[in-house]
Amino acid sequence: MTAVLSLRDVGIRYSPDPRAPLAVRNVTLDVRQGETLGLVGESGSGKSSLAAAMAGLLPRQATTVGQVQFDGQDMAAMDARAQRRLRGAKIATIAQDPFTSLNPVVRIGRQLVEFQHWRTDLNATARWRRAVEMLARVGLSDPDIRMKQFPHQLSGGIRQRVAIAAALLVNPRLLIADEPTTALDATTEDQIIELIRAARAQIEGAVVFITHDMGVVRRLCDKMAVLYAGELVEAGPVDQVFADPRHPYTRALLACDPAGIEEPSRNLPTIPGVVPPPGALPPGCIFAPRCPAARAVCQTEKPPRLPVAPGRAAACHLIEATA
Repeated sequence: MTAVLSLRDVGIRYSPDPRAPLAVRNVTLDVRQGETLGLVGESGSGKSSLAAAMAGLLPRQATTVGQVQFDGQDMAAMDARAQRRLRGAKIATIAQDPFTSLNPVVRIGRQLVEFQHWRTDLNATARWRRAVEMLARVGLSDPDIRMKQFPHQLSGGIRQRVAIAAALLVNPRLLIADEPTTALDATTEDQIIELIRAARAQIEGAVVFITHDMGVVRRLCDKMAVLYAGELVEAGPVDQVFADPRHPYTRALLACDPAGIEEPSRNLPTIPGVVPPPGALPPGCIFAPRCPAARAVCQTEKPPRLPVAPGRAAACHLIEATA
């Protein structure tokens, strides 16, 4: 089966200068129809940069190496107009802050109607009715009233539901959700996660969910990919990675998940140190300066990405030592 989304050795630099450091390096992964991929890692790991590359939304000064394919089509080979058509009809995104996707001076109804401009088989009245039905489907009361309101008149949770409704109106082949619950309270976050879980049944394609919350990945995703400092360090089925993480960074992330803390404590677990910037990467394994299991070889040689099970891979010298 052809992957809905396929990345091959993808790298991203935020400069047209080929000498500038890559913010994302050598990322290879596939997302197939019916799958939900969780993309996880700390802030600065390259998650949002990779999401922008998937949707063709990198800024003009950015350059991409490698290949991003959507339904077998090389997105780099498309001109800007073809990429816009793709985003309008087949690729949809849900941002951290819905204000970035909703026009603050245009009423909700008009925006949801205009989001359906590609539906040439529907007139304006049918598009309006379809938008009202979608608002009701994502759990908004009084959808007719919401259609006449401006974004600033809605709470953060309701705005995010509107953004999800807008994305689902596209009937996307690929839905990219970039930390859509970051700015929400715990109760609203739980509601939005359940809403996205239910929405997967309406998507005849794939979902990429970007988050730093491992608990969300466990609840929502089938596969996961762990990014650190712009590199893919581990990937595989969620249940297998959670049960037996093979990369020290993955183990550290799981240990920091508050859901795994069994006894009351005043201190939350953390990973010592910080994510290195693209221009100051260590010479060997990028995680070595923070890794409690690092050996001498980790300081000088980059580990290869090795298969550890069917559908699983990780980049760590410790895997070579135990193979």
